[in-house]
Amino acid sequence: MRILSPEPGDADLAESYAYPPGGVWLRANMVASLDGAAQRDARSGGLGNPADRHLFLLLRGLADVVIVGAGTVRTEGYGPVKPSEGWDGVRAGRSPVPPLAIVSRTLDLDFDAPVFTEAKARTIVLTTAAADPARLEAARARADVIVAGRDTLDFAAAVGELKARGHRRLLCEGGPGVLAQVVAAGLLDELCLTLSPLLLAGHPTRILDGPPLPVPPELTLAHALQDEDFLFLRYTRSL
Repeated sequence: MRILSPEPGDADLAESYAYPPGGVWLRANMVASLDGAAQRDARSGGLGNPADRHLFLLLRGLADVVIVGAGTVRTEGYGPVKPSEGWDGVRAGRSPVPPLAIVSRTLDLDFDAPVFTEAKARTIVLTTAAADPARLEAARARADVIVAGRDTLDFAAAVGELKARGHRRLLCEGGPGVLAQVVAAGLLDELCLTLSPLLLAGHPTRILDGPPLPVPPELTLAHALQDEDFLFLRYTRSL
């Protein structure tokens, strides 16, 4: 990738996307078409290119935990996180891979799937107190369960529990419904947005799928990178 802003040149991606020191930092990584679609043929993977895939894997390597909604796990066919090329040095002093933290209010999950049974770092499930007790028992047999909130997930409480487990560098991979809740809770520190050079039309989901925000947060462009006709934008909250 080439840096467009702030200073032109070749990009050191591990350096460009390093987490800031200090407390908890929640980063989201999403992709969208030029006309705002977050999915192509119901999947986000149809919008990217090899550079986007490389960045996707690198951001996982930099994170302590990867947060993702259960719907995205099912739609995108998630498996357990695996070590990737380009991770040399980025996980020094940490587990070989970050765990997935799957957001699921109903616990409609296949606990015999590889995302649970083959995970190198025990999968985490973020759920609510209203979850079915039998499903909750099944989840606890396969995962580290965090209960936060009664009927809907209390994301602030869930993030606090992740921090208590030593997870400071958080990565949210969506989907759009989960990300909308994260933003509404005022928890988003950074948005990494891949802009795909496609025009899809139709009525696709955007990267946020939720009710309008009374006070829309405003982010600052930290850098812009380019690969072929793709743009890789990194926006952060004011420090």
